[in-house]
Amino acid sequence: MESHLFWFNDEQWAKIAPHLPTNQPGPLRKDDRLILSGIMHVLKIGCRWVDCPKAYGPHKTIYNRFARWSERGIWQRIFETVAAPSGPPEQAALDSSHVKAHRCASGGKGGPNFRRLGLPRAAATAKSTRSSMRSSARGY
Repeated sequence: MESHLFWFNDEQWAKIAPHLPTNQPGPLRKDDRLILSGIMHVLKIGCRWVDCPKAYGPHKTIYNRFARWSERGIWQRIFETVAAPSGPPEQAALDSSHVKAHRCASGGKGGPNFRRLGLPRAAATAKSTRSSMRSSARGY
């Protein structure tokens, strides 16, 4: 097997194999490990299905398996299972970095100023020239 090709190792395949569909109608499937390795190679490299190396099998079979299993949600179940953590990590790293903000990034002096119309205080301090206009218009 060529070294630049993707192949599932035994540990990876042990996680995936129980989630593969069984009891499907039609002819027996070709080697699942071979076909799924071909699918992962295409997704990892980003090549066209037609350009998938012959070591994985026919490109049409690889594409059909990917498309049909995508429609049925099989890939989603496999990815959720494989990506789920198997236990607590052996090591963890803590980072104490922080981001400094500029002093005017808080929104201005005194913080945000929300004033609603119709507050009693606002009505008491409002000035109006309406009464003076009436007196001048009448000639008083």
